[in-house]
Amino acid sequence: MSTVTRRAFLTMALASTAPIALGAFAAPARATGLSAFSQDMVVAMARDLAGQDYTPRPSVPQDWLNLTYEEYQTRWFRSHDALWSKTPRSYNVDFFLPGLYFPRPIEINTVIDGVAEKVAFDLSLFDKTDMAPDLSLDDTLGYSGFRLRTELKEPGKKNEFCVFQGASYFRAIGSNNNYGLSARGLAVKTADPAGEEFPEFTKFWLEAPVPGQKNMVVHALMDSPSVTGAYRFDILPGQDTVMEVEATLFAREELDNIGLGPLTSMFLYDQTNRDRFDDFRPAVHDSDGLLVVNGNGETLWRPLANPTKLQLSSFVDETPRGFGLMQRPRLLSDYEDFEAHYHKRPSLWVEPKGDWGKGSVTLVEIPADKEIYDNIVAYWRPRDTYAPGAEISIAYRLTWGADPELAAPRVINTASGARIFGDPGRIMTIDFAAHPLFADGADMLTAHVSSPHVETSAGVLQDNPETGGVRLAFSFDPGERDHVELRAELRKDGEPASEVWLYRWTR
Repeated sequence: MSTVTRRAFLTMALASTAPIALGAFAAPARATGLSAFSQDMVVAMARDLAGQDYTPRPSVPQDWLNLTYEEYQTRWFRSHDALWSKTPRSYNVDFFLPGLYFPRPIEINTVIDGVAEKVAFDLSLFDKTDMAPDLSLDDTLGYSGFRLRTELKEPGKKNEFCVFQGASYFRAIGSNNNYGLSARGLAVKTADPAGEEFPEFTKFWLEAPVPGQKNMVVHALMDSPSVTGAYRFDILPGQDTVMEVEATLFAREELDNIGLGPLTSMFLYDQTNRDRFDDFRPAVHDSDGLLVVNGNGETLWRPLANPTKLQLSSFVDETPRGFGLMQRPRLLSDYEDFEAHYHKRPSLWVEPKGDWGKGSVTLVEIPADKEIYDNIVAYWRPRDTYAPGAEISIAYRLTWGADPELAAPRVINTASGARIFGDPGRIMTIDFAAHPLFADGADMLTAHVSSPHVETSAGVLQDNPETGGVRLAFSFDPGERDHVELRAELRKDGEPASEVWLYRWTR
């Protein structure tokens, strides 16, 4: 299991299995050390750090690193002892232990009236089972991450909705979601033959909310061999959880392969590759497609794949309007999984602010044989290379929950199979959701299907009585080719009447 997968999977497991507090009645975690705080101070720290050689932080004792996954789960934070739990503040904060996949602890500070106070590590705030191993204690210990809780549905009950843990990973959910995909502060050298670099959030500052405050502000300092950064997250939970992200990056080394607004998810199979998995469930994935609205306003939909070889796809653009990984099938019957609840996993939409210039939305698809592996990465890759000493400022909005409301009729399913009656080639079917543009029926639409590699059939359009939308079916013969790029869209009266469907078929 790769480092990225282990970290993301363990964060999911912790967020899913650790107890959720039912109230706020205990003393806050102990804290020591006072200092003045401002966002500019974090930026100055990142700038100064970039001018120094990179020095990895010390790891926790070896017995903590040697913990098995099962041993790590024998201890959990007592949520009734959370930070701010005995105050009227609108948020509580729980902490996670280091060890196993989290070798280097982070520093956590609270900020009240412009004064920062360091939160001390306290193992006594964690309960344990009889199977918990004895562990050594020394000054290297600290928390590996934290989760945020606030009132979402019931007065007086603070539910979790956001977790920061591992490298620069974080995840959130809308009020009706279960945890699924993750975001990262920055992707560096993803899919690079020399290996990926994983920047780490090393310090956090949590601005203490006043009673009744709806949003929560978190600051973070990032460090890595090639780049440092100062981040500010303004987080507003709800039916969709919205994060306003500001970041200032400082290049230690030349940056020729970085990813802005990076997302990490899991796709194992659906109707396009169902035959590869002996499983009772019809589909298994945290996300099923990449959605892009490019700088020209064109809406692109790229169904995800679980290839047999690493795949890298680039959608060249300038000043993108948005991109994200979506989870569109929303019925329990789409997955038939009573435990994982994949139908409740959030979509995650990235909206750049300002001019992100030229570059490409990049999709990385990694072969996977189990659902525990996060094998999908998507991000914006700038075309420019940044020289050592460069300062890069970016801002964007993350929306965790439902798909964004866009004008184009959506693709809701893609399926693939061999042509019937023994004819050579493949059939693709694309289902589009019900939409006012389809009110006159499929006969009023035209399908445009193309490929740079093979000849495709013209395509057949039919009304879909189950969905109220329309289905496009077409065929192609790949011959001896190991992959084929395909494109399809619907038009009405010569104008676009659907998302542009893009797909890479692989043998």
